[in-house]
Amino acid sequence: MPTRLSSLFLRTLREDPAEAEVASHKLLLRAGYIRRAAPGVYTWLPLGLLVKAKIEKVVREEMANAGAQEVFFPALLPREPYEATNRWTEYGDNLFRLQDRKKADYLLAPTHEEMFTLLVKDLYSSYKDLPVCLYQIQNKYRDEARPRAGLLRGREFVMKDAYSFDLTDEGLRTAYQAQRDAYERIFTRLGVDYVIVKADAGAMGGSASEEFLSPSEIGEDTFVRSPGGYAANVEAVQTVAPAATSTEGLPAAKANHTPGTATIATLVEHANVNFPRSDRAWTAADTLKNVVLALVSPEGKRELVVVGVPGDREVDAKRAEAAFGPNEVEPATEADLAANPALVKGYIGPVSVAADGSVTQVLGKAGTSGIRYLLDPRVVDGTQWISGANTADHHIFELVKGRDFNADGLADIAEVRAGDQAPDGSGPLELARGIEIGHVFQLGRKYAEALDLKVLDENGKLQVVTMGSYGIGVTRLVAVLAEANRDEKGLIWPEAVSPADIYIVAAGKDDSVFEAAEKLATEFEAAGKTVMLDDRPKVSPGVKFGDAELIGVPHIVIVGKGLENGEVDLWNRRTGERRAVKVNSAVQELK
Repeated sequence: MPTRLSSLFLRTLREDPAEAEVASHKLLLRAGYIRRAAPGVYTWLPLGLLVKAKIEKVVREEMANAGAQEVFFPALLPREPYEATNRWTEYGDNLFRLQDRKKADYLLAPTHEEMFTLLVKDLYSSYKDLPVCLYQIQNKYRDEARPRAGLLRGREFVMKDAYSFDLTDEGLRTAYQAQRDAYERIFTRLGVDYVIVKADAGAMGGSASEEFLSPSEIGEDTFVRSPGGYAANVEAVQTVAPAATSTEGLPAAKANHTPGTATIATLVEHANVNFPRSDRAWTAADTLKNVVLALVSPEGKRELVVVGVPGDREVDAKRAEAAFGPNEVEPATEADLAANPALVKGYIGPVSVAADGSVTQVLGKAGTSGIRYLLDPRVVDGTQWISGANTADHHIFELVKGRDFNADGLADIAEVRAGDQAPDGSGPLELARGIEIGHVFQLGRKYAEALDLKVLDENGKLQVVTMGSYGIGVTRLVAVLAEANRDEKGLIWPEAVSPADIYIVAAGKDDSVFEAAEKLATEFEAAGKTVMLDDRPKVSPGVKFGDAELIGVPHIVIVGKGLENGEVDLWNRRTGERRAVKVNSAVQELK
């Protein structure tokens, strides 16, 4: 039976909803695929469920082809497994926590690593049971602080998460590749444009980590790629450090009076006016900017850290989060600075220089401040800098790394810019935006060790199992496809996910029009096509055409005035082409 608009639970909207910010969100609401139930939470309507089901079908088929078996966990989970892995704390405010009537702690699952691990632990005990790969398609919950962009970032969403279990690292690599290949097949079948980029494992842990991103101007992830094929999430880019050089024979560090130069711009201007160089002008790249950050642990402990970066670059918040996770990273406050008098705002530097030229380390665990000091990888031995003198209105010139100051370690958190060199030597980087649609991890033994997942090996000895984790955002894919397949009038679904194969419009008042539309619907279905039939009486053709454009079925058949000549119009929604064909050839034309 065709899906009849005369009885379909559907109400389209002519105006953009006030809460919708991005195109996919606006169109999915207007076309009647979803409805907002609460911030970041959506009700799925019949049309939306049809699209989601088609995505899930493709996912299930390719998971089966990759050897994975489907299970289904509850979304409501006990605290204890997540406490064992420390994620009850690490997730912080993003975790939905609740208690039952007996005051026992539960959570709404943000992801299910722990439960998969425990399931295998409960049922398997020997190397003979492995390898195994399990997956589910289930709701996940994360308390996003600013849920926006509709299905792209919500508090409740559907994800396919798969987990592989192997005894050896070689087995893990094989399982990882099988899932990676399956992802490529899934996204290709769905018609999703994607790139695979190296990624930071973050709180998931493990070794190899790759993201599947769909390029989009509204993407929340920045990624880079090079002409030679390097691709990575911006958080995972490793800065190419210059070679260290000798510190011998370099001018001595000197503290200069630099009044009113608390910013890089004012410092550079002052330096060029009052301390000009003969070979070239001072630039921001000659300065060492020392950024004070506050790291807040999942337990709430606050630690200050100072990171020295070239003054022509800003700290990238996402790179900082990746570098310092699971801590939250925030700028130091005025109260933080007041509690540490060694940190003179606008004039912070690694050392101070006395009038006699003696140098005292200020930053660093061994410095007078006791505050951990980290450096950008570009700050190597032999490089010379202008940096704060830890005294108001003073900076140190000719400050040499390796001679005058050192640090406690590295922090690669400065922004990545177009033109930076790829870490693999494959050329300059270009930047683009993308939406994450999938992520694959080689987790290793982190969760298995925490939850004591061991099996007997061939020698009868207990061995910790190694795991892989593989996620796809199912409901996010609905939004990604909507975002990439639309025009100013509405959605234009790829055929693989469209709510129907054929959309028939009965555009007229005569009974003959409706009868012909019904007959065509029957013929298309006999040919194996799914059909939506706009058989609404007393609705104008203009309204019906507008809804057809909005709903986005790619192939539209118009039964209207042409019927007098035995013709119907075939309308290709994607190309806009409309052509008349004989009624009795319409099915064959779109078969």
